[in-house]
Amino acid sequence: MSYNKATLSLQRPAHIKSYLQITKPGIIFGNLVSVMGGALLAAQGHVQLGVLLATLLGVACVIACGCVLNNYIDRDIDSRMERTRNRALVRGEITPRAALVYASVLGVVGLVLLYTQTTRLAAVCAVLGLLIYVGAYSLYFKRHSVHGTFIGSFSGAFPPVIGYCAVSGQFDLAAVILFVMFSLWQMPHSYAIAIFRQGDYARAQLPVLPLVRGITNAKWQIAIYIVLFTVAAALLSLLGYTGYAYLVCVSVVGVIWFYLALKGFDVSDHKAWAKKVFAFSIMVVIVLSTGMALDYRAQNTVHASVPSIQGLVFLPQPKV
Repeated sequence: MSYNKATLSLQRPAHIKSYLQITKPGIIFGNLVSVMGGALLAAQGHVQLGVLLATLLGVACVIACGCVLNNYIDRDIDSRMERTRNRALVRGEITPRAALVYASVLGVVGLVLLYTQTTRLAAVCAVLGLLIYVGAYSLYFKRHSVHGTFIGSFSGAFPPVIGYCAVSGQFDLAAVILFVMFSLWQMPHSYAIAIFRQGDYARAQLPVLPLVRGITNAKWQIAIYIVLFTVAAALLSLLGYTGYAYLVCVSVVGVIWFYLALKGFDVSDHKAWAKKVFAFSIMVVIVLSTGMALDYRAQNTVHASVPSIQGLVFLPQPKV
């Protein structure tokens, strides 16, 4: 059944559940875990509940906006994928016009919250993440390039950075590390999804790595990116932003994740293996975010010596 037939023949009234589903609540929740980690790392034990709640709600709305726009853009290819063919926009439960209005409201609410209740820098980071996800990834790279996952990883790395900047008001070395490590984390996470959903991506004719260059190549890249991620994550401790308990946790989950990746070369059931790698990647984020939130270093000489862009863009001091 093509997308056009679906939209013409299945015009159904939209329900609250349909509007909730197109925001992809699972993605929102997963990202808020990393937002919390970044915010609490910056807070260093001095948490302002109002700022934290505004940050979480603001980021949730911006991510929801991006997900709704992604549903709008992808409604043609969603109709060809087993996993997505029953989405509200494909089935005609929500009209494209209603989706655009819905996304606009969510985006405006989220950005206003971040801009007025946290810092301008947090709002700027949210805008950049949204533009990359919707403009660069969804509109072009996802459909036309094997490097779409790499481009999309940048947008996925912004949530913890937004959390950090919302509290600290500056984009310093810690923010850079957060951006790099979460970009690297996105790669094995996304390649694992591409392997166990390879059939869906083939039907949608999306140029994901396992289809274009083979599963073996994807497995090697998963292993390499896990190593790079572990090294980047360890920098928070090595440069004095977190303690050694965090370093131990990162090292342990990194080694286990790498071990799971290497086991992929000895299995015949690629989908089952990829699901395990994917599931463990979620655990990695939870451990990582919890570790940086609890094992921060309040007295940090690095902060004083590393330049930030705070003064360059005339940002206000964080509301702490």
